[in-house]
Amino acid sequence: MPARSHAAGVFRRLAPDVRAAIRPLWNLPPLPGVAQEALTAGVGKYVGRVSAVSRHGGWTDAPCGGDAQFPAVDQALSIYCELGLLRPVTGPERTEARQTAAGETARRCLRGLGVRVRVTGEWDDRRGERVRSLLARTGAEVPVDLLLDMEAVLDGRPDASKEALCALDALMPLAAWRSVALLGGAFPQLTAGMLEGGSCERARAEWRMWHEVRATGRPYTPLLRYGDYGVQPPSALAQAPSTGKGGPSWGVLRYTTASSYLLFKTLPRGPDRIAVTRGAARRIVRLPEFRRAGAGGGEEWLSDCANGPLSTSEGMGGRREWLWAGNLQHMMYVVRSLTNG
Repeated sequence: MPARSHAAGVFRRLAPDVRAAIRPLWNLPPLPGVAQEALTAGVGKYVGRVSAVSRHGGWTDAPCGGDAQFPAVDQALSIYCELGLLRPVTGPERTEARQTAAGETARRCLRGLGVRVRVTGEWDDRRGERVRSLLARTGAEVPVDLLLDMEAVLDGRPDASKEALCALDALMPLAAWRSVALLGGAFPQLTAGMLEGGSCERARAEWRMWHEVRATGRPYTPLLRYGDYGVQPPSALAQAPSTGKGGPSWGVLRYTTASSYLLFKTLPRGPDRIAVTRGAARRIVRLPEFRRAGAGGGEEWLSDCANGPLSTSEGMGGRREWLWAGNLQHMMYVVRSLTNG
């Protein structure tokens, strides 16, 4: 999840049992142009609020940004690991200095270290050797969690499960991993063309990957935990915080079903925005797969929006609320799908 206010708001609104089952991986957005002396405050602005809602633990990472910022960023993140319940994250592609800093933070906070291994295509054994070196540098006394990040997993990547298995087969023997999470993002970057007809549907390819990996019966599969990027693509993590109210002339309401992501076009401005946006919400609540208003805060918001009057935009929201509602319904549904088998 991005370490942003809308994501912290989603986490606060989750049902207690769902919130207790999740260990979020909070990603600091890039902070271009922020001076060194302002980085501590900049990191605190984003990570402070998500740390406050992570009462059951999780991880914090800074996957984007310039090399010159990292010493100050890593030092600022360490505060939330030492005083809060988050764990630091590093990865094999990062500099030795960053890996060492994360390992030292893990020793001080006594909660372990997340090792985030990105696999965007075929597994490369050289990456496994870099993970081996990282673990040797960290030391066997530090508990480690494997975060196998498959990044974007779409229909155009049919071998994702094979790629994940190759990576897991190589990485599992390298350490006594305390936990192992298989992460993937399923939805591509939205474009106006995708919503030209008012809606679009995409398969939940990362969900299919998860089940295909589990079905292999590897000895380690009972240890695997599921993770995804919510209803945004992995590329959203690299977007710097916006300073204005710009953006495209369209928006989107999102809904998750057993096999698909459904997206319906909304309008953030213009004379038709109320009718189009409430119409999008109505299309969702009329779906056979819609999980009644009482299923969670996301469904409740969608129902209220769908049933609101065309004479006012009250309760209709904007981009922030649409993203918030989409993530809320998605997270509630995915966690309960997992806990119910």
